[in-house]
Amino acid sequence: MLTEFLSLLCLEMLPKPTLSALPSNMVEHRGNVSLRCQSHFQNVTFMLGKLQDSGYRQEQRSTGHEAEFLLTHLEPKDAGMYFCAYKTMVSQEWSEESEHLWLQVKDNDDGRGAPAAKKSTRFIFAATFTCLSILLLFLSIFFINICTQHGSSSHEEATKRTRHSKFPKEEAAD
Repeated sequence: MLTEFLSLLCLEMLPKPTLSALPSNMVEHRGNVSLRCQSHFQNVTFMLGKLQDSGYRQEQRSTGHEAEFLLTHLEPKDAGMYFCAYKTMVSQEWSEESEHLWLQVKDNDDGRGAPAAKKSTRFIFAATFTCLSILLLFLSIFFINICTQHGSSSHEEATKRTRHSKFPKEEAAD
């Protein structure tokens, strides 16, 4: 009876575990990281999960207070929010989840973990903006050239008309 009571008491009072990344939560492309989950109890089963992937789950039995989950050959798709939980032999129920740990995997190209799609979009935007700027510059120069040529030819025609109209008046006066 006392054991059942203590089991129920433990069920509701399992403290939150802590999750940390070793050596860091920022990992090189194809690099490795250990995610360490720690509890206040010994002889527990630890579980590592990923917030963005409900199917991702690793379990590990430990006789101590902690377990390390080694993640190897990491790709940008492995980045995300990880958490851990544990259960004791007595409770058989999972504890509350740890605080979420943001794991970042650096991308090969820029080293900051930016997805390739974002970089492609930035490149397309920059190329489009550059092409449009060059096109507007070309059109501006083209129209300025046409206007200056048209303006000077109109001035020359007006001068010719004025000269032609004066000659008959001068001849008529003679």
